[in-house]
Amino acid sequence: MYKNYLLLFLSFLLGGQAAFAQSADEKVNRALYNQIEYLFNTQQADSIYQLANPTFQAQISQEQLSTTLQQLYALGNIRNAERIKFERGIASYRLDFDTERLLLVLGVDSTNRYHTILFQQYKEDATEKLAQETSINDTTTSAQAMDPFEFKLRNIANTYTQKTNARSLAIGIIHRGQVQKYFFGETKKGNKTLPTEESVYEIGSLTKTFTATLLADLVEREVISLDDSIVKFLPDSIAKNPALQKITFRSLANHTSGLPRLPDNWNKTSSFVETDPYAHYDRKALFTYLRDAKLDHEPETEYAYSNLGYGLLGELLAIISKKSFDTYLKETLTSPLHMRATELKPDAKNANILTVYRDGTAVPIWNWKAMAGAGAIKSTIDDMLRYAITQLATPENAIQRAMSATKLFTFYIPEDNMDIGLGWHTDLLEDQNLFWHNGGTAGSSSFMAIIPDERSAVIVLSNSNEPVDETALAIIREVIKKK
Repeated sequence: MYKNYLLLFLSFLLGGQAAFAQSADEKVNRALYNQIEYLFNTQQADSIYQLANPTFQAQISQEQLSTTLQQLYALGNIRNAERIKFERGIASYRLDFDTERLLLVLGVDSTNRYHTILFQQYKEDATEKLAQETSINDTTTSAQAMDPFEFKLRNIANTYTQKTNARSLAIGIIHRGQVQKYFFGETKKGNKTLPTEESVYEIGSLTKTFTATLLADLVEREVISLDDSIVKFLPDSIAKNPALQKITFRSLANHTSGLPRLPDNWNKTSSFVETDPYAHYDRKALFTYLRDAKLDHEPETEYAYSNLGYGLLGELLAIISKKSFDTYLKETLTSPLHMRATELKPDAKNANILTVYRDGTAVPIWNWKAMAGAGAIKSTIDDMLRYAITQLATPENAIQRAMSATKLFTFYIPEDNMDIGLGWHTDLLEDQNLFWHNGGTAGSSSFMAIIPDERSAVIVLSNSNEPVDETALAIIREVIKKK
């Protein structure tokens, strides 16, 4: 469990050129390291904290440092330390623990106290590169890399990955023009391998924001209206069901259609497989259900989250466009945004597709047919960042205008004190408007938030069914506080 994170970040660099101009020499650095090693092996985290300079201590509390060091204690004692690189008061040491090998970066100031203490995964074939990267000559870049925000983010992420059933996290953050990516945990149980920009995750119900954007695009191009009844586009045998007459595209997209969460025949077909529940639910089965469907309430009077509503919406988009949902998605959204790794059904031979886990056990990735609009998309953190960048853009083209339209309020949910647009839910967090959606499958969890006033976005992807909502919200709070 403790080996999963191995990118433990405990650092704060003094700003400005003076910090480096006054740095100590290699002998002083080694002497301070020797103290830290002794205190680590005797588990005196509080004493290690006292060796930090005041600037570090102003940014990182004793409790935060102690909590993080205690996670490292599970690796055993430090048995050996070999210096790999030294430059401008910053040394890189290879540390041999009882059960692991790490790279330690230690920066010391002119008062013989540390301003940087950084533990990284040790890579045998890239040690020199790592050492060079951590002795950066550009002090501005260094100050950004060693930001207290990253320390807090890593603590938040490590809290998640240390859960028994959690696996990896891929985190993407956009904040005031800067894009950052972070990776934690392990992609497969026991492999000690971090995810990458190319790792493919199920995004589950985040798919609904894509489906809503496709709808908004049709409205933008005046092909349909949000207030059109859906029966105009259904076969006559389905359209004559009186329960469907008042359902509009708007009510499908904001979960006020009155349709239940799932059709009552979704798990009753002869080809149903419990481990891949939507793989065989096709348009024929959906229309069979709709022919005699009953509503739970009158349309546009009550919010009730409905996967069925979004599955139906995806099928209606396919009918109107005269293309499959997959093709229409690619042509309208993913191809123009260069989201090349985003697919409904990626190639099974793609080595970047992550194994997914339910309660710690590997389970199949879900496949979809008629319900695809509700949760079928698989994507990468890079592609989702492209999607988020477009969400934040000032509307100048058709896609951007469609994305903007999905965030317009369409219904108020009094019990949650929350608004909903088309797909996106809207809350106030730290006095900021937050547009968000989460996702979950049998073995995956996801969360995405857009904070327009901060020009920010946060994306969190996991290949475990352990929910990431609390993790994402904690990160969002830190992003909002970030200058």
